[in-house]
Amino acid sequence: MPWSSNGTFLVELTEGDEALLAVYKPGRGERPLWDFPRGLYRREAAAWELSELLGWGIVPETVVRDGPLGEGSMQRFVPADFEQHYFTLYEDERHHDALRTICAFDLLANNTDRKSGHCLLGDDGRIWGIDNGLCFHPEPKIRTVIWEFAGEPIPGPLLADVERLLSALPGPLAPLLDDEEIGGIRRRAKYVLRRRCFPEADPGGRPYPWPLV
Repeated sequence: MPWSSNGTFLVELTEGDEALLAVYKPGRGERPLWDFPRGLYRREAAAWELSELLGWGIVPETVVRDGPLGEGSMQRFVPADFEQHYFTLYEDERHHDALRTICAFDLLANNTDRKSGHCLLGDDGRIWGIDNGLCFHPEPKIRTVIWEFAGEPIPGPLLADVERLLSALPGPLAPLLDDEEIGGIRRRAKYVLRRRCFPEADPGGRPYPWPLV
């Protein structure tokens, strides 16, 4: 996938007669970053595990495997309408609940790179959040295009899921994130439960990723 900033490959996984397309992100294909350690692929897998712990199912199944270019993440490829992205999806109010869920997820995961194109309308009619490697930094760093819900109350069912999350941590996140990063999830979950509404963008910070799409 030559438009990706890191080494990203569409691969076919097979077992017997069964085959599945997946997106493979090997660790050796990552460009070094000053604010994140190497191993972004583990964060991709951690994002799926967090989505599953919450019961939200917004991240395609993602696991860590040893592939042709070494260890990396394998994420189920989602057939989608690639003309659609967050800005177009937001225009249809029917999608707002799903987009609120992704917004809440990004608060917990501390997503620093939620571009519009990272919200996919799958052929199954569901909205998926992909490209989650730049998550889980212990310091507040959220950068996202999803600010339209700022100031709104977070829906009660989502808050109930966040409260259950606190007792489920670290669970399957333990081998993927360090103690400080898991502690960051706890702090952000408590913040969400205390605030109970979507935050406003910090005008003095860097709340938006670049490019936006």
